Amino acid sequence: MVDASTKVFAVIGSPVEHSLSPQMHNASFSALGLNCIYVAHRVEAQELGDAIAGLKALKYGGVNVTLPHKQAVVGYLDELSGEARAIGAVNTLEFRDGRVVGHNTDGIGALNALREAGVEVDGRRVLILGSGGAARAIAITLAMRCEVAGITLLGRTREKLEALAGDVERAGARVAIRLLSEAELRGTVEEHDVVIHATPVGMHPRTEETLLRAEHLASKPVVMDIVYTPRETRLLREAKKAGCKAIDGVGMLVHQGAEAERIWLGVEPSVEAMRRAVLEALGEE
Repeated sequence: MVDASTKVFAVIGSPVEHSLSPQMHNASFSALGLNCIYVAHRVEAQELGDAIAGLKALKYGGVNVTLPHKQAVVGYLDELSGEARAIGAVNTLEFRDGRVVGHNTDGIGALNALREAGVEVDGRRVLILGSGGAARAIAITLAMRCEVAGITLLGRTREKLEALAGDVERAGARVAIRLLSEAELRGTVEEHDVVIHATPVGMHPRTEETLLRAEHLASKPVVMDIVYTPRETRLLREAKKAGCKAIDGVGMLVHQGAEAERIWLGVEPSVEAMRRAVLEALGEE
């Protein structure tokens, strides 16, 4: 029951109506018996500063930040975690001792999804497709938290790849870049042990699109797709056809949320309750 002592958490963004975060976090709070509730607030760019000040004043327990505010929100914060600073974007706000602290849990969400699937990246060669925000968070987190043999970034824009590569290298990993082409795909995939797809290709409604097909995956790397709508993307179907271990995007979604709860509450979240809520929302439970 919601009462005067209920601790409130939220996600802010625009649009935000599609977010699965309320279902996911409320399921965890319920499973843990916590007097907490999680809601969604649509916040436009010109309202962002006022929204952060208001959430702090209202003593929210914590806040998630989604598109398009993950970078802009940095200007309204008192402090950043080392990872968030390196990534240059924030998806989780912690209200601590009167200060607003920004974290980024996207990368650790991807890393924990790999680990949950039995995949360790230490000593392995990782290929990341994409150079946007998700690719950036994953690459920098792997560089900071793991002993990867190397990271290759594969994308369409050399300037974006070079900028990201410099930041990943400063975070502690050997890095190479390749421009996306059919020839590069065939050769590059074969050189890597783990492939992480971090672009919107294959997302609903364009579900038959894929950057990789079974013939690109003859070396049978582990393949993770961070897209979760649909849960089994065309890429993952191609990976399974090639005999690869295939990991869907639900794991990253759940684990980035679980990490946020650890930051806010200092508890071990109910990952299984969170996963069930997401799958139910996706119509798969």
